[in-house]
Amino acid sequence: MLYLTIIKKQTNMQDLINITGIQTIDILSNYTEGKFRMIVKTKLGMTCCDARDFDNPRIMKYPEAAISGYKKGVLQTVQFQPAGSDHWLTVFSRTGKTVKLIDKSILVNLTVGTINSMYYNTNLYNWEQYKRVNSKTWASYAYQLNQEVEVPAL
Repeated sequence: MLYLTIIKKQTNMQDLINITGIQTIDILSNYTEGKFRMIVKTKLGMTCCDARDFDNPRIMKYPEAAISGYKKGVLQTVQFQPAGSDHWLTVFSRTGKTVKLIDKSILVNLTVGTINSMYYNTNLYNWEQYKRVNSKTWASYAYQLNQEVEVPAL
């Protein structure tokens, strides 16, 4: 008999498993709307790019999208401005090959594929971390437990 393996999705913050020691903060889970901006490295230096109005709700719903939309090595910082506030809060910060700070909402939703394709030369990439959370494919989560559920094939 054939069986399919399905990865069950979990998104609770208490499910975060982080053995890499990357510093985390918890900002995005406290808000339902706001604006994002990204600091990126260009050939001429650093520049600031505001997320488009239709991108902001998508990033709030899928936090991994905050760091997965740029080429490898370009994104340096992601900032979030809660609705009704004048202050920008840093939710992702990277210096060289070291991720210094990342929001828990982004980290818990981060997939192995995003790390392997865009952040493989940073401290996010860690085989021991992948083993700890039972990652099997690029679609697996890298910082939350992936539970396998066997379903008989049709």
